[in-house]
Amino acid sequence: MIALLLSNKLGLSMKSKLLENQKLGFGTAPLGNMFRNIPEEEALATITEAWNQGIRYFDTAPFYGAGLAEIRLGQVLKNYNRDEYTLSSKVGRIILDEEVESQEFGEKGALFEHGRKNRVVNDYTASATLRSIEDSLKRLDTDSLDIVYVHDIAQDFYGDNWLAKFEEARDGAFKVLADLKKEGVIKSWGLGVNKVEPIELALNLEEDKPDAFLLAGRYTLLDHELALQRLMPKAAAQKVDIIVGGPYSSGILAGGSNFEYQKAPTHIVNKVAKIKAVCEKFSVSIKAVALQFVLANDAVSSVIPGASKPSRIAEDISALEEKVPHELWLELKREGVISELAPTPTK
Repeated sequence: MIALLLSNKLGLSMKSKLLENQKLGFGTAPLGNMFRNIPEEEALATITEAWNQGIRYFDTAPFYGAGLAEIRLGQVLKNYNRDEYTLSSKVGRIILDEEVESQEFGEKGALFEHGRKNRVVNDYTASATLRSIEDSLKRLDTDSLDIVYVHDIAQDFYGDNWLAKFEEARDGAFKVLADLKKEGVIKSWGLGVNKVEPIELALNLEEDKPDAFLLAGRYTLLDHELALQRLMPKAAAQKVDIIVGGPYSSGILAGGSNFEYQKAPTHIVNKVAKIKAVCEKFSVSIKAVALQFVLANDAVSSVIPGASKPSRIAEDISALEEKVPHELWLELKREGVISELAPTPTK
C-alpha cells in the first residue's frame, strides 16, 4: 500500500495553505461509538450530511472505536472524488485482529467501550507507523492520506512516562512522516494531542519538524489561557497550522453534561451557566460563541467539532454564520470567562 502511495504522489493537489477555505471540518471520534452504540445507518447518514452541507475536511483515527470510525468514514467517502476533500488520520496505535473484553487505557479506557473489540496496541516506532498508515488506508478504502498526526503522546494517556513516549515517536514516527512528506506521499504531518506541552516541544525541534497540529480541548471558551500564552504566538510565527478539536469541551458547551470525556465538575457547570447567561442576554447560541471564539485566533486554520447525528451538522454551520454582537465578547471578558488577551471576532 505504501508503494501505491508513492506511485500516486504526483497526483496530489497541493494547496497554497493547508485547509484553506475549510474553516469547519468534521471530527469522527463520536462515530467510533464514543459513549454510546450509534446505529450504523445514523453514523453513515451523519457523514453524508456533512458532505451535503459542504464540509470537505474529515479527521479520523484508528483509536476511535478500534478502527470503527475509519471504516464508517471510508464507506461514505469512497463515493466521492478523492481530490475534492482533505483527509487526516493518526498513527501511534495498531489495531490487532485479536479481540478483548475491555481496552487498557487507564482513566480513558471506557471512551470506546461500545466500539469494536479488537485489541489496540500503543506503538510509535517506525515500522508500526508504516503499518498503521497501511491499515488505515485499508479501513478507509482509499489510496492516500493528506495529513497524518502522531496521536496522544501526552500526559493524559501516559502520565509521567509521556516524555519517553515522545522520544519513541521522535525516533520512529517523526522520521517516517517527515520522509513521507519530503517524498510527496503526504501533504502534512504533526501531532494530535489533548495537551499543549507536546506541541511546544515539537515546535522547538530543529529537524523532523511537524507543520500541523491538532489540539483538542485546549483552546476553548473553558480552557485557553495556556495555549494563548505559550502556543498560539509561536505557531503563528512559525506559520504552522493549528486545527482545534473539541471546541464544545466534550459536549458541555453544546447542551451536554460531559467535560474532558467525563461528567462535568461543579466549577465547570457554574462557568458554563455564566456563559449561557451572557448568551441569553444577547439572544445568541452558546455553540456560535464557542466556534467563533476558536476561529478568531489567527493561528487556527480549522475547527473540527464531532457529531453523531445528521442534525448536528446544520447546527454547526448555522453557529458559524450567526451574528454575535461585539458587546457580548466584551462582557465575557468583564466576567472573567475569557482572557483579556484572547482575540475575538471583529465583525
